[in-house]
This record gives sequence, structure tokens and C-alpha cells, in this order.
Amino acid sequence: MSRDQKFFNMHPSVIVAIVLIALVILAFSMKMPGLTQGAYTSDATERIRPVGQVYRSGEEQEAAAPTVETVPEPEPVATVMSGTQVYNTACIACHGAGVGGAPITGDTAVWSERITQGAATLKEHAVQGYIGSVGYMPPKGGRLDISDAEIEAAVDYMISESE
Repeated sequence: MSRDQKFFNMHPSVIVAIVLIALVILAFSMKMPGLTQGAYTSDATERIRPVGQVYRSGEEQEAAAPTVETVPEPEPVATVMSGTQVYNTACIACHGAGVGGAPITGDTAVWSERITQGAATLKEHAVQGYIGSVGYMPPKGGRLDISDAEIEAAVDYMISESE
């Protein structure tokens, strides 16, 4: 049997199989609940509709008023840092290494003469700033965002560490 004869013997059975598969698919699609032709068309029209409209000159169209949703401002969260936190975030830059003549925290010899002036004087110098013979203390250590009470707590911390 030649190759051509095999093709012609098999060809009608392949066509019959394809037709049977198509009929089965058609039967299932007719029994399945789905979109009707009108619903399918309206859904397709909605999906492909243009986003905006174009108006020619002379045509007036009333535009919808824009709506802006206002969100209320959240109340700020006020957190108070402890003396240790203030020292570690602001004061340690100078008082940790003695920059600009700042007394190093824990050096009792240097701090003893300052402690004898009184805590009130040290707190005033820390809050308002101080220019001494040895160095310069900027107001609040240059961190004006920190409250006076927090700076005073940091001074108390440094005094306790240096006594």
C-alpha cells in the first residue's frame, strides 16, 4: 500500500472525528447558561467604550462639578524622649568625644567643677547656649526640635553619669 493510499483511507475518518468534536462542543455550549447575544453585545460595548467625550466647537456640555474628598488631619503624636534617648540622639556627638571643648560624659575631673555650679546653671546653659573659655555650647546642642524639658533630662543624665 502506498503512502498516498494510506492518507486517502485515513482522511475521511479524521474529518468525521473533527465534525463529531465540533457537534459535541456545540451541544454543550447550547445547554450551558451564559450570556445571551444582547447581553454579550452590551458587555462588549461597555468594555470598549471611549473613556472621555469629544465635543465640537459650538456644542456646550455641562460638566460635572469636581468632587474633592477632604481627609481630616491626624493629630500629631507627641512623644517625650528620656534623658538617655536625648543624649544618644543629640548630645553624644560632642559630649562623647569632646568636640569643641565639650566635657566628655563620665570624665569626673572635668565635670566636677561644672557640677559645683549647680544643675540649674548647667540646664540653662544647655537650653540657651553658652560660650565659655574652653568651648562653645550651642542652644539645645543645635537640636532646636527637642523640648527644654528633654534637654534638661539629658543634662540630669550626663550629671548622673559623671559624678
